[in-house]
Amino acid sequence: MNGAESLVNTLVDQGVDICFANPGTSEMHFLAALENPRMKSVLCLFEGIATGAADGWYRMKDRPASTLLHLGPGLANGLANIHNARRASSGMVNIIGEHSVSHLRYDPPLQSDIEGLARPLSHWVRRADSASTIAWDAAQAVATASEHPGKIATLILPGDTSWQQAQSAVTLPKIVKMRPAPAAARIDHIAQILNSGEPTLIILGNKATRGRALELAGKVAAATGARLGSQFFTARIERGAGRTPIERIPYAVPQAMAFLDGFKHIITVETREPVAFFAYPDKPSLMKKEGTIVHPLVEDHEDSIAAFEMLLDALSATHIAPIIQQRIETPAPTGALNPLSIAHALAVALPENCILVDESLTTGRESMGHTMGAVPHDLINNMGGSIGYGTPVATGAALACPDRRVFCMVGDGSAMYTIQSLWTQAREGLNITTVIFANRTYAILKAEYANMGAGTPGAQAMAMIDIDRPTIDWVAMAKSMGVPALAVETAEDFTRAMQNSAREPGPSLIEVRL
Repeated sequence: MNGAESLVNTLVDQGVDICFANPGTSEMHFLAALENPRMKSVLCLFEGIATGAADGWYRMKDRPASTLLHLGPGLANGLANIHNARRASSGMVNIIGEHSVSHLRYDPPLQSDIEGLARPLSHWVRRADSASTIAWDAAQAVATASEHPGKIATLILPGDTSWQQAQSAVTLPKIVKMRPAPAAARIDHIAQILNSGEPTLIILGNKATRGRALELAGKVAAATGARLGSQFFTARIERGAGRTPIERIPYAVPQAMAFLDGFKHIITVETREPVAFFAYPDKPSLMKKEGTIVHPLVEDHEDSIAAFEMLLDALSATHIAPIIQQRIETPAPTGALNPLSIAHALAVALPENCILVDESLTTGRESMGHTMGAVPHDLINNMGGSIGYGTPVATGAALACPDRRVFCMVGDGSAMYTIQSLWTQAREGLNITTVIFANRTYAILKAEYANMGAGTPGAQAMAMIDIDRPTIDWVAMAKSMGVPALAVETAEDFTRAMQNSAREPGPSLIEVRL
């Protein structure tokens, strides 16, 4: 087999069986190797969609996908969502095509410093030296991406390495996913704090916001009276009726400071203390009250399940029942669309076990808190802040979980970054409902203009914020890419449209005109 075939075989053997691709000339032999029936390949019309989809895949599968990107410019196009994936601790294996070694001496037009582009956002970067060693390189890349927390691995594939014959077999490393438990002394220290009766907030992050770890955290809260919280943005939360509820620390600095004001202790689990998203004049970066003490319970690489089991044992609370969110039957909303009626529509229309990808930067901040009592579902947020993540992540999540409906809530400004995702969703027949909140402006920037103390925006500043000249026709755009679409202007129509979309297979788009 040639180097490209060796690479694809190794990826699949190591558990990476999907490739989100935007290929070019240098990657044609890799493209041919994707004929391997064990590897699913998905065409994305922009590299940022490929990297975002790989992020969404990992968030639902807990194992990395691969991407195929064309040389340095292709990698550069995908970097924004690689940044988001890194912040979300999503594992990813990026295969970056490169000119053959003999061609590089002539400085062809697409030549660039691929390592220099990749290194700031990659945990591991390697240039494949030969077809015979590329299997080892690929196995190392997957092993790195599969660590906890997940990591970004970037493998550069020169054209001649891809087409040359692999001369010999190699012994591949085994992927080890063991996560250490925290030290016993740390557990005892946290138990003392929780037994003190002093007001305490336990902030959960990464894999502690779901599954067994979340249930055990609910037991700790029930036993001690500590409150459970999360950062405003979290990679993935299992929430809704029957699950342990987590309070979301507000985004805005004044509200976050008010929320944190009453706590003497903050205990962190796979995350860090709350930090303001931006620096604002006369406002702090660290949002806790002066005198509040931060205690790490579980570091990023450690095992939250083991930690909570040890902690419950230290508290003599192993048999206590966890705190559970009760089902809240929300009446179907009527009348005008606003953050509250939108929240109530979501609570009514979300089907059980759906996946909710939220990039509704303005509307969602006020809406998502009102859906805690909906049926069980997963909520995915943008950890890195680079917009244009929502529709690609929803694409990857739907491919990872084809039996679950995905709802992608996205503002119109954000959606324009990666709207080509709709084309891939239509081609793959993915069960995704994309909801575009069309307020025809970067509304988040209007709020931030005031928060920054910049005064009242003038005509030129408003021209850089509003996106209403010309008005974007979301329904026509979706239909042009093969996705059925409609526009709604009332809460009744919005609720009905979401419910109908969940009953029909394949993608759809709802434009919510605000």
